[in-house]
Amino acid sequence: MERRVILAIVLILIVYFTPMLIWPPKKAADGRLGGSADSARVTQPQAAVTPAPQTAQPPSRPTAEPAETVWVTSPLYRLGFSTRGGALVSAQLLLYQSFAPGDSAQRVQLVPPGQPLLVHKLVPTGGGDTVSLADWTFRPSAPAVEVRGPVGGYFVWEASSGGPLLLVAGGSGVVPLMAMLRHRAAAGAKVPARLLYSSRTLEDVIYRQELEALASRDGLEVFHTLTRGQPKGWTGYARRIDQPMLAEVSGPLGTAALAFICGPTALVETTASALVQLGLPQERVRTERFGPTGT
Repeated sequence: MERRVILAIVLILIVYFTPMLIWPPKKAADGRLGGSADSARVTQPQAAVTPAPQTAQPPSRPTAEPAETVWVTSPLYRLGFSTRGGALVSAQLLLYQSFAPGDSAQRVQLVPPGQPLLVHKLVPTGGGDTVSLADWTFRPSAPAVEVRGPVGGYFVWEASSGGPLLLVAGGSGVVPLMAMLRHRAAAGAKVPARLLYSSRTLEDVIYRQELEALASRDGLEVFHTLTRGQPKGWTGYARRIDQPMLAEVSGPLGTAALAFICGPTALVETTASALVQLGLPQERVRTERFGPTGT
C-alpha cells in the first residue's frame, strides 16, 4: 500500500516537471520567468504608431495689427491702400470737385466709405484651396509714394499746331516722334515735315519700313545719319549730328519751324543749342531726353 502511494507521488512529480524540462519557460521582458504569478504580468509589445500624413494647409496668418493707409499721390489722383488686405480704400481725383449734396465741393471720391475695392486672393499654382488675403496685414516699405509726370501738353504735336515740322531723333528717341508722324498721316495734314534720325547702323533704325512708306506718300522727308557703320554705297550722313548737318536739313523749313528733339542728353543739348544759333526761336524748340546710348 505504501509503495503504491509513493509510486503515485513519483509519477505525479514526473508528469509535472517533465514538460518544464523539455520546454523550459521563456524569460519575460522584465526578466521574470514565465509560469509564476509575477510572470503573468508580461509587458505586451505596443504596435508602432505611424503618424497620419499631413495635408497641405495655407500659411498661418500674420499677427493682426491696426490697419494703416499707404498713400500714392500724383498730380491727377490720390489713392489710399489699406495695410489690411491691400484693399483700395480711397481714390480721389485731385483736379475735380464734387457738388453732390453733402460733398460741399470736395474732391471727387470714387470709393464709397466703408466699401473698399480690390479684394486680393492667394491662388496656389500646384493646387489647393484659394486663400483670401482680406484679413492679412501687410507691412509697406514706405508710408507714401509720389508719382510724377509727364502729364502731357509739352512734348506733343497736333495737326492744329501747324508747322513746318522739324523732328530730330537719336536711337529710340524716334518713338515719340513716330507718334507725331502717324498722327500727321491720319489727320491728312499737309504740313511740311522733315526727320533727321541718328542711328549706329542701318540695322538699328527703328520703324525703317514704315518711315519709308510715309516718305513715299505723305511728303515726309527722312534723313539718316549712321555713326558706327555704313553699308556699301551709302550716300547719307555718316557722323554725329552737328550744326552744319542741321543747317542743311532745317534750312528749307526756315526759322519758323516747330522743332521736336528726342534722344540721349548730349545729342539733345547739342541739337537744341545749334538750332537756336541757326535762328529758331527758343520757344519753338522742344526737347525730351534720356540717358546716354552711345549713338
